[in-house]
Amino acid sequence: MTTDLTEAEIGLIRQKIKEKYSGVAASGAGGCFQYLCGMEGLRKQDYPEDILRTLPPAILAPFCGVGNPFSLGALYPGDAVLDLGCGAGVDAFIAAIMVGPGGWVAGIDVTPEMVAKARANLTLTGLANVILEVAEVESLPFPDDSFDAVISNGVINLTVDKEKVLGEAHRVLKPGGRLMVADMVLVSPLPQERAGRIENWFQ
Repeated sequence: MTTDLTEAEIGLIRQKIKEKYSGVAASGAGGCFQYLCGMEGLRKQDYPEDILRTLPPAILAPFCGVGNPFSLGALYPGDAVLDLGCGAGVDAFIAAIMVGPGGWVAGIDVTPEMVAKARANLTLTGLANVILEVAEVESLPFPDDSFDAVISNGVINLTVDKEKVLGEAHRVLKPGGRLMVADMVLVSPLPQERAGRIENWFQ
């Protein structure tokens, strides 16, 4: 892990991230993010309209992804897909429609309230090929070579040990599997007055 953070700081970061997304699960994404969310965000990021139309609007409203992982490559009928940080389930449900009844999708999230929200949303979709679990992306509860694709949307940037996350994704991917990540990255150093602040992790 390439960080100078103390164990106490890492614990605080994880706690505050859980608190933030617990709030999103309870009240929605409005005002929590500095980019478009919900249906407006999905359309801005060119999610497939034909699939969006098959999902209830109430499921799409809490979407707060930073990009469109499906723009990075295809999912195929019969694929097994893992969604790292599934949130309220939008990307997991879209993946499940893409892979069809012969495939399946596992969605994991570190926030129990988000997984509960995703499970409630799942009951509205009619999909039978999705499982949702509380788990950490740094320690995946799946055997080696389990998935044809791993997707993630705005999650890896929140993790402290990104090398471990990517190592775990590699471990559970089948040979030739695809990693499809939409995320935020710094392209230049933060201003001196903001650099090194713990709050940067969970604003």
